[in-house]
Amino acid sequence: MIQFNLLPDVKLQYLKAERTKRLVMATSILVSVAALGILILLLAVTQLQKKHLNDVDRDIKSYSAKLEGQPNLSKILTVQNQLSSLTNLHNGKPAANRLFDYLGQLVPNQVNISNMTIDFNQHVITLTGSANALSTVNTFADTLKFTNYSVSGTQGTKPAFSNVVLTNFALSNNSASYTLTFNYDPTIFDITQKVTLSVPKLITTRSELDKPSDLFVQGTTSTPSAPANTNSTTGQ
Repeated sequence: MIQFNLLPDVKLQYLKAERTKRLVMATSILVSVAALGILILLLAVTQLQKKHLNDVDRDIKSYSAKLEGQPNLSKILTVQNQLSSLTNLHNGKPAANRLFDYLGQLVPNQVNISNMTIDFNQHVITLTGSANALSTVNTFADTLKFTNYSVSGTQGTKPAFSNVVLTNFALSNNSASYTLTFNYDPTIFDITQKVTLSVPKLITTRSELDKPSDLFVQGTTSTPSAPANTNSTTGQ
């Protein structure tokens, strides 16, 4: 079968141009519609955002006015701030009640304490008292030097006391008076740590006796608790 194209070339080019024109116009219309839709969407978002910001500003002003009208507002805020700091203050205070438990392990039965001061800022303890002999006081000082502590949940031990110095002593016929000054590791009084002392078995301390003599004689002390008669002390 033989076909003949009777259309001239000019007519063919014209038809092709018309098809291209319609395609371009359709594409342009679609692009214009899409751009118009995007523009409308942006305008809507902008208006909604402005409305939302205005609503938020209005709410802020309304709540601010209510707060400013609250009586004793400054006192309430002050109390709330103080309450929020109680936990940190509690964790930061030293566990002073552990001191007498520690002394029950450290002090020999032949040693008495007439005066005790403790500086929780400088971490210094000073003990003044008497003993049956100066050798007992020296043994007491050595016990302090070689006492270690451990913290629950950790490995190893560390020295509990340092710079142990017999700053003053005097001898009489049947006794010796003394003044001992030493530093302590702050961790042993850390209320957030569970501490256990490891005392060398150099002397017979009150914690090892069923009926120890009185630890304190007439004098002054920096804490109000009484010593516990236990073999080991765990700080809570």
